[in-house]
Amino acid sequence: MTFSILIVDDDPIITHALAYRLQKTGYIPLVASSAEEGLLLADQNSVDTILLDIGLPGMDGLEALRLFQSKTSAPIIFLTARRRELDEIFGLELGADDYITKPFDMDVLLTRLRVVLRRGTRPKHTESLLQVGDLEIDPVGRTVRLAGDPIVLAPREFDLLHLLAFEVGHVLSVEDLLSRVWGVDWIGESQTIYVHIRWLREKLESDPSQPKRILTVKGVGYKLVPVSD
Repeated sequence: MTFSILIVDDDPIITHALAYRLQKTGYIPLVASSAEEGLLLADQNSVDTILLDIGLPGMDGLEALRLFQSKTSAPIIFLTARRRELDEIFGLELGADDYITKPFDMDVLLTRLRVVLRRGTRPKHTESLLQVGDLEIDPVGRTVRLAGDPIVLAPREFDLLHLLAFEVGHVLSVEDLLSRVWGVDWIGESQTIYVHIRWLREKLESDPSQPKRILTVKGVGYKLVPVSD
């Protein structure tokens, strides 16, 4: 299967090098030098993954992320050049699938790209509707309802919640979560689990600072338990 990768970056040296390497690896690269151009390409083409620079002219990547998410369910990998931008990624509930800091090793980027692409092709934990207290998870429609109300989750947030629900009541380690949701080839930081757990709590807990659904088991990992408010 040939995957289409949308590169959104205003640095022609980076986009040329990326497009060349992606094409040599068997991907179909699409290149945009601005968020606006990238959104147009996402409208006109079937895109499998988006490499999105944060420091774009005009609309930056942080602003553009939600617009891309409204057009496609393709995984999004942030490209960031400055620590301040990395702090913003973690400080906001953005729901990007991964991030890579510049300058990056091309082989590392390709490995991370393979990981996010496999997210859509790995076997599902179950296709059955999961009910955990007043939390309803539909793996086929990839929808979540809390006490009957729809909850919007980013693709990776959904995958993480789905796994926790499939293993309801069982403690899963950070390593296990990374391996089963991000893939065994994941070479990023374990901090990404902490960030995604925090985002899920912000959306599912009545008081995220005192969680009742997604519990931390100190020194072990996390578990999901039934709650009915």
